[in-house]
Amino acid sequence: MELMDIKAHDGSRQFLAIPQALDWDRMRDHIAGLPGATVSDFLTDHVTEVWIDFSYRAHTFTVNNQFGEYWFFVSPADCPEEILRTVAHHCGLDMGRRGKA
Repeated sequence: MELMDIKAHDGSRQFLAIPQALDWDRMRDHIAGLPGATVSDFLTDHVTEVWIDFSYRAHTFTVNNQFGEYWFFVSPADCPEEILRTVAHHCGLDMGRRGKA
């Protein structure tokens, strides 16, 4: 899986986009199922948008839904590729989806 490398002004990096095939609660619970991951915040308007924050291996991750996709960000942007691939595999491939570059 090729990871995205879109740097944001806040110093984070968008590294993955997958179809929003799961509802917000199920995505949050799926992320929490990644060994070592801790969901720290979950914010939604219960209509159109969700933000899921979690930590994994000393890095901070944010998931937001946009345009029918879940977008994954990491901070700091220089997070090792191995960590990003683990998260991408758990959240993308394990659910039968692929990331897109």
